[in-house]
Amino acid sequence: MKLPIYLDHNATTPVDPRVFEKMRPYFTEKFGNAASRTHRYGWEAEEAVESARAQVAALIHAETPSTILFTSGATETNNTVMKGVLWAQKNPSAHVITQKTEHKCVLDACRAMEKHGYQVSVLDVDGHGMVDPDAVRAAIRPDTVLISVMWANNEIGTIQPIAEIARIAREREILFHSDAVQAVGNMPVDVRALGVDLLSISGHKMYGPKGIGALYVARRRPAIRIEPIIHGGGHERGKRSGTLPVPLIVGLGAACVLTPEDLTSEGKRLTRLRDRLKEGILSRLDNVDLNGHPTQRLPNNLNLSFRGVEGESLIMGMPEIAVASGSACTAGSPEPSYVIRALGADPDRAHASVRFGLGRSTTEEEVDLAIDVVVKAVTRLHALSPYSAGAGKKGHPAR
Repeated sequence: MKLPIYLDHNATTPVDPRVFEKMRPYFTEKFGNAASRTHRYGWEAEEAVESARAQVAALIHAETPSTILFTSGATETNNTVMKGVLWAQKNPSAHVITQKTEHKCVLDACRAMEKHGYQVSVLDVDGHGMVDPDAVRAAIRPDTVLISVMWANNEIGTIQPIAEIARIAREREILFHSDAVQAVGNMPVDVRALGVDLLSISGHKMYGPKGIGALYVARRRPAIRIEPIIHGGGHERGKRSGTLPVPLIVGLGAACVLTPEDLTSEGKRLTRLRDRLKEGILSRLDNVDLNGHPTQRLPNNLNLSFRGVEGESLIMGMPEIAVASGSACTAGSPEPSYVIRALGADPDRAHASVRFGLGRSTTEEEVDLAIDVVVKAVTRLHALSPYSAGAGKKGHPAR
């Protein structure tokens, strides 16, 4: 067994070897610029890009490949939506609705737009991290132009009621965007069936390469207007300028092709392993809280708070496993997880949270070892604390 055991797949996934093999020729042999239209090298690159575009579209059941725009990743994609949709409005104080556990790239983009006069409503979530569709409906104003709710949370795994929220947006003729970075590749995603207008995808969350993402823009009449946030050569139908990274795009397409083969069976396997990990820890430790929805959650995500233990100290005390105390995008911040705090948790619970992210390579043996490592580390840390001696170990309540 290779140590440390990698249990941080919500932060990033390794590139699937089959994906890497598809990418390899486009670094060396097929190195052309997809915008070069005068020779074979350029045609070859363009053909590869368009093939990948079709592969991404097929995975999410998009209308046509032309609905897919390539970006550098989810942060750029989300910024393109939050800024580009508003910039395209004739109303300089147009209104956006989102919710408190969105990824920072959505929340911070909204804050940036507020400084320019645009209006933003950030809705509360319940104790499981779920936003109430009725709260979304109540927040709609005559000048509301966009609703953005992430499909599945990157820290706590909660899956939002996307179908119902999309229906509300459609009834009021408001654009609906979803950051589906954690959902795509982990669960079925059908943008047409649910009526999603804009969707964000990231390659490195689904066994593709880092540095590549995609934005789905639904075909509508009138067409969805998005002002670009990067100007230049007019690439990607004028929505995102910049030389296309052909090897990365090929990798994203290959990852999309591989995903449906594993989706149903792999989801069941990961759910079983996740529950094994959860029950193994809870059966041996007291004062452990589950963060996120108990059932409506990603199959590979488990987020627990260990009362009386500081999450970072616990992680440092478990060198045998690679886990996280929150989003990798806010790692290093001394502040407790804003996602856990949004659930109504106190700062101690937020500071005590640890995220376990399982993946395709995770085995039962690794899960069982992780259980032992966690129990021993928590017990050891409690024993070192004069205020919680014995706390955490099953049968020894916190003092």
